[in-house]
Parts: sequence; structure tokens; C-alpha cells
Amino acid sequence: MNTDAGLVLIVDDEPFNVDLLEQELQAEGYRTAAAASGEAALERVRAARPDLILLDVMMKGIDGYETCRRLKHDDVMRSIPVIFLTALSETFEKVRAFRAGAVDYLTKPFEPEELLARVRTHIALRREIEAHRKAKATIGLLVDEIREEHAATMVGTSSAMARLRTLIAQVGPADSTVLVQGETGTGKELVARAIHDASARRDRPLVKINCAALPRELVESELFGHEKGAFTGALAQRRGRFELADGGTLFLDEIGEMPPEAQVKLLRVLQEREFERVGGASPIRVDVRVVAATNRDLLKCVQEGKFREDLFYRLNVFPIRLPSLRERPEDVPLLVQFFVARFAASIGKRLRGVSPRSLAALSRYPWPGNVRELQNVIERAVILADTDELTAGELEESIVSTAPAAVLQGGDAAGGPLSIEDYIKDVVLRYQESCSESKLAAMLGIGRKALWMRRKSWGLFREGGRAPAPASPPEAASPARAGREGEVR
Repeated sequence: MNTDAGLVLIVDDEPFNVDLLEQELQAEGYRTAAAASGEAALERVRAARPDLILLDVMMKGIDGYETCRRLKHDDVMRSIPVIFLTALSETFEKVRAFRAGAVDYLTKPFEPEELLARVRTHIALRREIEAHRKAKATIGLLVDEIREEHAATMVGTSSAMARLRTLIAQVGPADSTVLVQGETGTGKELVARAIHDASARRDRPLVKINCAALPRELVESELFGHEKGAFTGALAQRRGRFELADGGTLFLDEIGEMPPEAQVKLLRVLQEREFERVGGASPIRVDVRVVAATNRDLLKCVQEGKFREDLFYRLNVFPIRLPSLRERPEDVPLLVQFFVARFAASIGKRLRGVSPRSLAALSRYPWPGNVRELQNVIERAVILADTDELTAGELEESIVSTAPAAVLQGGDAAGGPLSIEDYIKDVVLRYQESCSESKLAAMLGIGRKALWMRRKSWGLFREGGRAPAPASPPEAASPARAGREGEVR
């Protein structure tokens, strides 16, 4: 007996016919459900989601043709194959059946073997079509992933990185929702990829969406899809990220920026595993694992009323905090060698590595933009390198030109350690009159919003802030800026 043969809905107002069909189908391993009218059939289809429908024509209430037409006008039920079973044998009746949307037509009486053969064929065909549809929908995402530097390589031997690897190994196979928290540039997407690769979903796509990068009015459409005509410009039906990730993992980056109305819908998906497209009324069930990430303190956002408390606890099933690069300075040399090898290979250069003096300077720098900032610095330096070793000419110049001397010496003027906030504030005070907000943020390796929040906490605004005399930032202002602008002196 085939235990995965599928579910067949029998629609007939004659109990004797239903009993006979159930016996034949169940003997072959099919699960069965029954409905005695067209109206009842429409309700059962929504609840049971059968793999195939056997439909009689002559019934009380709406007949089989009208039942079939209504099925085919519903997005949820449209793909279910319908086979008509009827004593009507005229060609005209068969044409009506196919026009209504049926895939086959059997005239009573019929041989059980013929019925079973057609049921088996159409269920198999439907499953092949569904598999092809899902594969086609995700092929673009899979191609993009292959083109990326796909290996989820987390470089570092520090105790913080060892702990991170342990957490990923523990939660990967568990299929639980994960909340990844850490500063900008610490590698949240890399951790999401590692969790996905450690799970049973590794052969399905990892679908990514940045909640902060989408206009507020389009967040729901991107997540859940929309129906044709749902809003101005919705010229066709569109599947959302949850549908594309069905069977795989959905990575929600910058989850703290999600608007409140979308938070409500996301909470329902996490609870019920179903949703409706924008402008739609039919529920869609999905099997998706969610990994969310943020650089904000979500608990604080909850206390301030900016993030739903119930959603926070739904996401915070397994929290992972990523260490900043300044919390693991012993990993800087390994990261430098890793990025040097990667970028040198990508442009065909032969480099031995980094000079000891340059490596020491890189290790002392606080890296406000974390690993992403370091990556940008190394990429620029490799491009500019004219020897087989990266030296002060390619690296130190970027750090020395903007970082306060105390950063490079390991402390402040009084001999104490210099915090990252002190460093950022120093750069803002020195260059705020001569640089735009975008340039200042790029110099520091942080976002404009993060820079604005720091200004607010310090009471430093362009209108009323007291800044020193304007200073012209050097050409290679900082590792972050150098890495982004790639300017050649």
C-alpha cells in the first residue's frame, strides 16, 4: 500500500457510489473525504486541500459543472485536478466538463482499474507541476546565492567566536526561530546562512529581505505577496517572500524597522503558519523557518512602544548576540589574512600578506564598522598594492589620517582606554562643519540614522552644536571611507 498516495475528495449525492469509490481508493492507499453536494464540496476543499476531486454532474443544488467553475475561479483551489464521473455520455456533456476546468471525464459504469489509473496519473502530474512551479519561482534566488561567496566562513579563534559556533551548531537542526542581534557589520547575514546550512532545510532556498530598505507601504506586499488589482500598480498576482521561502528559511534583516501593521501580520504567520496576500481572502499555508536580525535593542524598543511585545517574544525563541570586532581583537590578524587572500585572488594579484607594522596598527584601531569596515579597507588596499606585501602606504595612512592619536596608542590623553563613543565623537567634532552627514557616516562606517542618534545623545546638532574650526578631512579619511570611495592618490 502506498501511504503517500494522496487525498481524494469524492463529491456525489448517492451514498452507495461514495462507499464503492472509497473502498477502491482506500485499498490502493489513498485517503478519502466525501461531500454530498456542490456547496459542501467547496467548503471541504478549503478545509481538506485534497490532491484530486472526483465530481458527479447531476446533484441537488449547484450541479457538477458549476461546482467545477467555482473551484477554478479560486486561487487556492484552482490547481486541484477534477475528474467528472457521470452517466452522461454525450460529446456535448464532455465538452462542457472540460470547459468548466476538468482534467478528465469518466462515463459510468467504468472499470475500477481505469479509474485508479487516471487518479494515479493526475495526482502524479499535479505534484510534478507543483514541484516545477516552486523550482521556477526560486531559481533566481538560488542562482544569486551560487554567485555569492557562498561559504559561510566565520573567521576567528577567539572564545567569543567559539561560543558563536557552538550556538549555531545547537540551534541549526532545531528548526526554532532565531533572533540575531549585533552591531552593523558584525556578520548577521553570515550567521543566518550558517544556521540555514546546519539545518535540514539546507537544500531549499534561504530568502532574504531587508525590512529597512523597503518603503513602508510595500513591506506587506514584499513579505506576503499581493493579488492582481490589490492596489494601484498591482497589474498581476505576485508571490511574497514567505511563499518563495516555503520549505526553506526566511531571513528578516533589520526586523526592528518593520512598521507596526506588518508586525501584526508577521506575528500571525509565526503563530499560525498561514497568511493572506494583500488584497486576497484565501489563507495560504507555508512551512518556513524564520531567522530575524537587528542592530537595535529590541527589548528597549518594546519598552518605548516601538515594537510589539508579543512579536518580540515570538522572535526571541533562541537569541544570538554577535560580538563586535573590538571585543575580539585577537581575530583581526586572521581576518586581515583572509580578506587579503580573497581579494588578491579575485583580481589576480600575488600578495604574501601584511607588514607587521601595518598589522599592529590595524589591531589597535577600534573598527566602529566592524568586520565590514575591515573588509572594505583590505579590498581598497589590495587594489592599490604595488608590491607583494601590504604596507603602511596602503593601510596605515587611512587609519592615521583620521583616528585620534590616542586610538593608535591604545588610550586617551590621561592614559586610560579610549572608548568607541569617544572616538566617534572626536571625528564628528573635527569634521562636522566640512562634511555632509553621509560623508561623516561613511567615514565612521555607520549608518546616518545611527549617527543622528549619537548626535542626539550628545546634544550635538548642526543648528546648535558647537564645533571646532572647520577642518578639511584628509583624502583617505578613514578605513571605512577609503574602502567605499577607493580613491587613488
